[in-house]
Amino acid sequence: MYHVFVNDKPIVLTTKVEQENGFKNYLLSKVNIGKVIKELNSTSLKEVRLIGRKEKNLLKKFLKLLPNVIAGGGKVFNNEGHVLFIYRNDKWDLPKGKTEGTETIETTAIREVEEETGVKDLHITKALPTTYHIFKRNGKHKIKITYWFEMTTAFNGTLYPQENEGITRVEWLSPDESKKALENSYANIKALV
Repeated sequence: MYHVFVNDKPIVLTTKVEQENGFKNYLLSKVNIGKVIKELNSTSLKEVRLIGRKEKNLLKKFLKLLPNVIAGGGKVFNNEGHVLFIYRNDKWDLPKGKTEGTETIETTAIREVEEETGVKDLHITKALPTTYHIFKRNGKHKIKITYWFEMTTAFNGTLYPQENEGITRVEWLSPDESKKALENSYANIKALV
């Protein structure tokens, strides 16, 4: 089962058909993805489920429905165990961004964290779950596939929000502060943190 978010509402990719209650079922092989996105954005539906035959093919088939944007990002811990957050579009988020050229996804993740926050000396400790969300640019819907990595750093310098990317704040948040920030964050970020 996979979750692809449209804002904070999920499109659930599954092989199981369940009685509709607050959600709608569609066949993945015949779905009009534009209609599904519009429905999620304009109705009180809590989610949509796209039903496929084989679990192993669900994501592959879904990703063919819209152009894909590949991104990398980081959940960064400092020496005090605080997590690095950015504030953009009136929401708390983790730093991430699109790949450039032929760079590896790990290089993308480190570069984007550095660019968006000013934090240096980042070390990847492990891969985290990949997230998927649908967004609209220039009138067209796309799927952003974000590969996340847990990172550590001993950096204790000044934090610099990348203002030209709409980031207005960068902060190290304690576990309690992180919990509070997640109340005003995205569903896919809540799942990571």
